[in-house]
Amino acid sequence: MMLTILILLPLVGAVVTAFVPGALARLVGLGFAAATLLAGVVTATRYSVGGGMQLTETHVWIESLGVHYALGVDGLGLLMVLLTVVLVPIVLLAGWKESDEPGNSGAKAFFAWTLALEAMSLAVFTATDVLLFYVVFEATLIPAYFLIGGFGRAGRGRAATKFLIYQLAGGLIMLASVIGLYVVSADAGNPSFLISDLAAIDIDPITQRWLFAGFFIAFAIKAPMFPVHTWLADTTEKATTGTSVLLVCILDKIGTFGMLRFCLGLLPDASQWATPVVVVLALVSIIYGALVAIGQDDVLRLIGLTSLSHFGFIVLGIFVFSSTGSAGAILYMVNHGIATALMFLVAGFLIRRTGTASIREMGGVEKAAPVLAGFFLVGGLAAAGLPGLSPFVSEMMVIIAAFDHHWLVGSVAVLAIVLAAFYALWMYQRTMTGPGREGAAVVPDLDRREVGILAPLLLALVLFGFYPMPLLDVINPFVQDSLASVGIGQEGGPQ
Repeated sequence: MMLTILILLPLVGAVVTAFVPGALARLVGLGFAAATLLAGVVTATRYSVGGGMQLTETHVWIESLGVHYALGVDGLGLLMVLLTVVLVPIVLLAGWKESDEPGNSGAKAFFAWTLALEAMSLAVFTATDVLLFYVVFEATLIPAYFLIGGFGRAGRGRAATKFLIYQLAGGLIMLASVIGLYVVSADAGNPSFLISDLAAIDIDPITQRWLFAGFFIAFAIKAPMFPVHTWLADTTEKATTGTSVLLVCILDKIGTFGMLRFCLGLLPDASQWATPVVVVLALVSIIYGALVAIGQDDVLRLIGLTSLSHFGFIVLGIFVFSSTGSAGAILYMVNHGIATALMFLVAGFLIRRTGTASIREMGGVEKAAPVLAGFFLVGGLAAAGLPGLSPFVSEMMVIIAAFDHHWLVGSVAVLAIVLAAFYALWMYQRTMTGPGREGAAVVPDLDRREVGILAPLLLALVLFGFYPMPLLDVINPFVQDSLASVGIGQEGGPQ
């Protein structure tokens, strides 16, 4: 029941927040988010490291079709759950005033939709029935659409529509593979959507390839990867920074989560067959995302495009099929969520002070707001993989695995480190150093509330930068089981 409670808390919170008086909506919404965080911590304490799928719940949903309400968490799912329950309260606190700004739909709607998105995301990360996963996978689009379309800058309605079209297209393609899995299970004499039942079926290679294509395309759109990434920059440019944190740091993780859970877990032969193409797409995403980010003037668009590069690293780590690469990819998922959340939120505070998101119209901020500049610098250096900050560890693990896979793959991936350092430091130089805008008002520094919002993210970046073992201890057993299902040993070779 623990996982059901974890999902129901924000879902009930969304409904209650939508109906309470406006003056109470913020407090009620934050209260439910805090309760969900507490439930997530309790869930983590009940998880036994190395024990496989745990805290399972299985109830028949549609018996004639073999559909179950089935939940469970392993190391991968647990970390995604914890990332979600930690980031949502931070987003709500950061958007405490922003959601009521002119043109937005109000705090009540923002808090309610955010809690609804949290509930659906938690359901995705804990679902162990393929059809249940698909239902909640699609259900995340409802609150996401209203968060993008209801809050942010001019043009957000178009960005929300573009986001929805891309995601629905990916979902429809995935539905074909979901149905295909059921047909395969029915032919095997045990019609079921349970992942555990499907993993036990020996699916022929040709069928696996067709099923893999449907799942991978959907997850590549969600992540996103080149060339189905164009919704990302438009969305982060027009949405609020809080919404961008929810989308890029939580919702987009469903893409790489799905690759690990379904592509590798259920379709191992097809995953290895597709590796050359996927690795090339990952490398293109890494380099293309970094190059395009360098040319951006809008700070939010720039941060969004850096995530295209980072997700390329994650996918590369997954598909080089080694324990180091897979562990680095999962660790990267967590570290990217923390670092990018910090970048978006600091950028949001900066934009509200300067009145612009244009990098060329900023400058000289560090003199008037050194604390804000400091947080911004740390976020940029984390994105660039500075040693001592947590993304460095995961990035190095993926690059080492890439070189083990092929020297050329590793060489291309290393180039992205140089590009990342360039866009991070150049962005900082143009926004924070030099003279300020002529006639511009002095930029006030972060207040104590804002510092308190950002401090946990900064602490996590430093803590896991020097001591990532608590995360790796949870990740490694999942990686071993995942690679074993693909027929790969601990060192990355065939078993």
